[in-house]
Amino acid sequence: MLNLPNILSLLRIFLIPVLVILFLLPHESATVWATMVFVIAAVTDWLDGYLARKWNQTSPFGAFIDPVADKLIVVVALIMILFKSPTWIILIPVILIISRELIVSALREWMAELNARNLVKVSNMGKWKTTFQMIAIGCLIFYKPLLGLPIFEIGVALLYVAAWLTLLSMFHYLQAAWPLLRDKG
Repeated sequence: MLNLPNILSLLRIFLIPVLVILFLLPHESATVWATMVFVIAAVTDWLDGYLARKWNQTSPFGAFIDPVADKLIVVVALIMILFKSPTWIILIPVILIISRELIVSALREWMAELNARNLVKVSNMGKWKTTFQMIAIGCLIFYKPLLGLPIFEIGVALLYVAAWLTLLSMFHYLQAAWPLLRDKG
């Protein structure tokens, strides 16, 4: 049960309070450290799945804990960003992304009960969504300009791309599940 991929997923969960504390510290370098912690978490998101497949270490616990860790770190990070920048321009994609995560998680759970989970397995669009989401969140946590680049504004733009991909992937999953939703509903 405890192999390196699962340990990496658990590490993401344990990094959440570290991320929050660093993000809230009233020190000039706090956002840099918080961004570094988030980047480590994002890398472990990719690495745990890669290693589990490569080393044939997939497990029921890993299938459970990996998406939980992913969603927890993303939702907490989005709430932190909204806390720091409480504007509608941040609120809208945050609502869309969190809503999608709840809807797709519920859909996957329901599909699993029908032994049809393979209809809503992770797609390439979901992977692109995650990539844009992680980069956007990293930029938004960092917040400050870097080398003359408006990092926060880049993060906002990427967050909207991530929100759009989030909606597209949700509709893809709903479309795949629609025959069962229609017939069982």
